[in-house]
Amino acid sequence: EEYGISDHAPQVPEPFDDWRMSMADLPRYLDWIAEARDHAAGRIKVLAGLECDWLPNCHSHIDTLNSIYEWDYLIGSVHYLPSTDTKPWDFDNPIHLSRWNALSATELEEIWTTYWSEYTEMVKSDLFDIHGHPDLIKKFARRPEGNLQRFYEPVVDALVDTGKAIEINTAGWHKPCAEQYPTLQFLELAASAGVALTINSDAHHPNEVGRDFDKAYALARKADFPKLALFEQREMRFTEYEPR
Repeated sequence: EEYGISDHAPQVPEPFDDWRMSMADLPRYLDWIAEARDHAAGRIKVLAGLECDWLPNCHSHIDTLNSIYEWDYLIGSVHYLPSTDTKPWDFDNPIHLSRWNALSATELEEIWTTYWSEYTEMVKSDLFDIHGHPDLIKKFARRPEGNLQRFYEPVVDALVDTGKAIEINTAGWHKPCAEQYPTLQFLELAASAGVALTINSDAHHPNEVGRDFDKAYALARKADFPKLALFEQREMRFTEYEPR
């Protein structure tokens, strides 16, 4: 019934990396969305969004992006962590797999602590409608020892305070972690706290659109989310699950 388009937003200073549009590409992106709406001709609602990166001092850039168009939703994601290098560390890039495999238990704990601290600050910023793949940090199946709830609770508290949503991101089932983002424990904490939930496929290819939604619906029910959140003009509304 609805199709949300959320490409990776431009990031300054440019060029920032090699996998996102530039500021100069934004008009063409919006033209494509307009063409999709024309083609849909009312048969399906086409929504316009962006997936934005949470980075130090990004507030003014997000405000600029928000002012360019009447978006239906903005997704906030953490893809980069602070680094001693000249640029932040794109920790989920497969080129860094050897670095992940070489981490000690102490280093892994520190990286997870940094990631979840950044994620919590992103939620607290109140800049975004949906917060993407909450535990992306597990992508390469490296997790610290012990109960990981200690990382999740501050994020859930911030979500309650801001009233914003998280997603079940089905792409995780097809990554080395072989698990949706976020893990069931996180989802259960969020559901019990009344956090809103949406379901996204994070599709990077047409064949991935809506992939594993049946599994995600079942997982959302298992975690006890009563309804699913949808967005239009940055307003949240709720819908029933698809028929069982």
